[in-house]
Amino acid sequence: MPAHIAGILHATPPPVWLPYPDDVNALMPSLWSRSVDKTADGELTVAGHRVTELAETYGSPLYVLDVADLKHRAADFVTAFSEAFTAIGTEAKAYYAGKSFLCTAVAEWVAGEGMGIDTCSLGELMVAHRAGVDPRTVGLHGNNKSDEEIAFALDWGIGRIVIDSFDEIPRVAAAARARGVRAPVMLRVTVGVEAHTHDFIATAHEDQKFGLSLHSGDAFDAAGRIAASEDLDFLGLHSHIGSQIFESSGFDIAATRIIELRARILTELGIDLPEVDLGGGFGIRYTSQDTPLTFTEMAGRLASVVASACEATGATLPAVSFEPGRAISGPSIFTLYTVGSTKVVETGSGERLYVAVDGGMSDNVRTALYDADYSCTLANRDSASEPAVVRVVGKHCESGDIIVRDEYLPNDVTRGDLIAVPDTGAYCRSLSSNYNHVPRPGVLAVDGEQLGWVVRPESHADILAWDTGFSPSAADADVQAPESTDELAPHERRSTTR
Repeated sequence: MPAHIAGILHATPPPVWLPYPDDVNALMPSLWSRSVDKTADGELTVAGHRVTELAETYGSPLYVLDVADLKHRAADFVTAFSEAFTAIGTEAKAYYAGKSFLCTAVAEWVAGEGMGIDTCSLGELMVAHRAGVDPRTVGLHGNNKSDEEIAFALDWGIGRIVIDSFDEIPRVAAAARARGVRAPVMLRVTVGVEAHTHDFIATAHEDQKFGLSLHSGDAFDAAGRIAASEDLDFLGLHSHIGSQIFESSGFDIAATRIIELRARILTELGIDLPEVDLGGGFGIRYTSQDTPLTFTEMAGRLASVVASACEATGATLPAVSFEPGRAISGPSIFTLYTVGSTKVVETGSGERLYVAVDGGMSDNVRTALYDADYSCTLANRDSASEPAVVRVVGKHCESGDIIVRDEYLPNDVTRGDLIAVPDTGAYCRSLSSNYNHVPRPGVLAVDGEQLGWVVRPESHADILAWDTGFSPSAADADVQAPESTDELAPHERRSTTR
């Protein structure tokens, strides 16, 4: 019999790892933010606020951000890594990876806990700028940086630009020369480490778009070119091996190889680079099967590896920086949905209960894109019904529109119930779309008794506002510039699209 055309998306029995729940209504605290709990009648709360009230007032789908949790995670990371690296005689820095989820409020909050901001586009730079972040604590990544991005970075005076290709070296140097400054740069090195993660989020193996290869010699060649430029201030080396990583072994190898390259640069080029960056990618717990290391455990292991590598090469200890994103934002947000319909589907080896909600791959594409796993809970009530294996799906016109592939919920879940999915803070709002012309949900921040939007929800009017129709007479007209140019400072340029 031929394989089913839908492959892994075809309905299958529940995976063997999915444990049968003792209490299908109970929360697993390690999957949720600090302020989340359930009442005696089974309703989910965040900082004491009932989700039924949140849904009634603010609508659904709804991203719910636990502000206290976000701040705690940022502070805990900074403390753990600072203590571990101080113990070996050097400094650790932390840059929040804005690509995981960025808005001005989040930028302000993580900066307030001692983090810099890692950006990878002009838009992310503008958000950090609007938030009032100290530019010296901001970095710019990207494998195809535009002239506008480089100009903004230099005019604002950010702390580092991460060089990703040979082409960027003369371009950044020329932009710096035109401004009479030296551009602070790091070099992104592809260290040849296969992170144990999905192919699309593994970023240090050879066959991918980021960085310059250590194995081929390109990284050392690029280091020489940077060192020879009077317009570039060579700060150090950068490595990032991927995302959602649970083991330290990949980091261990990457750190060792980066330290060895740094030692070679000192020996052959006479430059003692002051810093190395080991990237981010620290995993979080999406389901009961995920076993991430704590910040303290990871920091201790990495500090030990850096110290050993420096001792082996006879090099001085550099400052070491890291770029956590998912580990800060991921568990701090959950998504609240309303059930629209349910149906029992025959799988060929049993039955599965499909639960359709009012969102989907437009607000969480990770399940479809990365084959990611999520958990969920019935959020508005307790149930005495038996657990059933469910698949939580969205409303989009795609068979792959799956949010939670396999989880137990009470078998009486029905239209009007609320479903909450934890750990949706990273790469859900950031990767969201208007597929099928569905408006994107807003992000509601909950800070103790205070509630408020940090990203407002979209409306159908917002979507239609971009649809200008066809107007040949205006075909050569410049696209409308923003009403305010505050975000375009300091270099006061506008990028015009025709």
